[in-house]
Amino acid sequence: MLLDILVLLGAALVLGTVAERLRQSAILGYLVAGTVVGPAGFGMVSGSDEVHVIAELGVAMLLFSIGLEFSLDRLRRVGSVALVGGTAQILVTMCAAAAAAALFGLDLRAAVGVGAMLALSSTACVLRILSDRAAIDSLYGRNSLGILLMQDAAVVPLVLLMTVVASGGSLGYTLVALGKTAGLGLLLIIAFLFLFRYAAPRLFKLRPWAQNRDLPVLLAIVIAIGSAMAAHQLGISPAMGAFVAGVLLGESPFAVQVRADVASLRTLFVTLFFASVGMLGEPAWVLDHTGLVVGTVAAIVVGKALVTAAVVRMLGQTAAVSLATGVCLAQVGEFSFVLAEIGRGKVFDEDVFRLIVSSTILTLFVTPFLIGLAPRVATAWAGWSSRLSTRGGSGLGLGPTANTATADRADGSPPELRDIFVIGFGPAGQQAADLLRAQFAERIQVIELNPKNAADARLRRLAVQVGDATRRDVLEHAGIRHAGVVLLTIPDADASRTVIHHCRHLAPQAALIVRARYHVVRWELQFAGALTVVDEELELGRAIAVAARARLAGSDVAPDEDEAIGL
Repeated sequence: MLLDILVLLGAALVLGTVAERLRQSAILGYLVAGTVVGPAGFGMVSGSDEVHVIAELGVAMLLFSIGLEFSLDRLRRVGSVALVGGTAQILVTMCAAAAAAALFGLDLRAAVGVGAMLALSSTACVLRILSDRAAIDSLYGRNSLGILLMQDAAVVPLVLLMTVVASGGSLGYTLVALGKTAGLGLLLIIAFLFLFRYAAPRLFKLRPWAQNRDLPVLLAIVIAIGSAMAAHQLGISPAMGAFVAGVLLGESPFAVQVRADVASLRTLFVTLFFASVGMLGEPAWVLDHTGLVVGTVAAIVVGKALVTAAVVRMLGQTAAVSLATGVCLAQVGEFSFVLAEIGRGKVFDEDVFRLIVSSTILTLFVTPFLIGLAPRVATAWAGWSSRLSTRGGSGLGLGPTANTATADRADGSPPELRDIFVIGFGPAGQQAADLLRAQFAERIQVIELNPKNAADARLRRLAVQVGDATRRDVLEHAGIRHAGVVLLTIPDADASRTVIHHCRHLAPQAALIVRARYHVVRWELQFAGALTVVDEELELGRAIAVAARARLAGSDVAPDEDEAIGL
């Protein structure tokens, strides 16, 4: 199994790099990598069940990370789209796909099975690309997230439906199973609520956890994987369980750091997921049935885009936003492979199975292009419609949002722009903030890893994010791209160089004012990109000289503090 994982990751690394060089999404490279080394390619990976199980954790890890970004208030704002829009999209797509399958000669059981598979879109692919494009908090990004969450919740009922269709089970059995799943899901949410509201925050505040970074990282991994496994053991979608856990944990001030801690693990699992999906492809079969496969893919993409756009439009969204949402969700999802395996040989024959699997993989291939095209199509639609009527195309919410720090507030008011960043809130950071906050309090954003220092910042009514500033995603989440001035007060020179490097890339316009604890590192920090370096040893020498001069002049009065530090 370890050799299979190594081969998959190595191939994904190479082909993902090639895809990026060609200015395409790395996901395309991961999918091709799975096909090339899989059973239908060179046969270097056998497609063991263990690899697929590990890969499925990738979807759960992705949903957990996204859940950390969503507070309960923000989740409520997509509630109507998720509940009403998601349900309507699943039902309408199922009926339309089943009707189309019946028209092409499939019997009722097979048509229902095909409809169930085509109703789902790809949570992993869509949300990963939306996150990479910083569009998860745009209007069409929120709509897509809400519908995808409802689809994940519908996985269990659809699996039961496919099982009943395949085995001829009774309706009563299905209803009992659904009721049991709903009850267990409620118990799991209650358990998560207690754990993440009361137990986890206390652990993060323990002194050993503030001194040893390994312990919080281990807790983050246990929470992320444990929530998915707990949901799986109760017969609930692991991805849905992980998302709920992320949302509940997202209410704590440690959410950003937890997200940063699991980022590497998430990358590993998500990459394995896409590579394992690519392993299901059969290029030889697709070449022999090119016309059929291309026609099926085109029908799926166009049909799902139109159905989803119509559903979202009926919920009161603009036509442009509805169209963008539909284009984003115009593929077949990863959970459809589970349904296909259940129905294989029982609900439909081998050729139908291969057609659905091949079409699904190809829709995942075109998804990065579709998501990149979505805002352009919607903008073009808005411009065309504005020319036909007096109604303008502005205010569509199609542009990507840089990060959640700049998203609308829960009450709908515009966000405050914080462009003064204080990184590190020890004595030096506190002194700097105290001198600035009388005039600039609303513009100051503090980033601090120590919970005690973060609490001190909150007592000063300053915006604070608990997290490790040496992690790029922590800085991005805090909104560092909008920074005008960055005060870097941490004493560790290596950590300071890392933060300077990230800031130079994320906020090249920002003025970096950096603390140098020792004179020997002053020029290193200057060369790294700091605009101004405050040398502690030089400033200390000045303060000592001022105090000595006062004493030699015969003054019994201590020098003024500002004078002593050379201000």
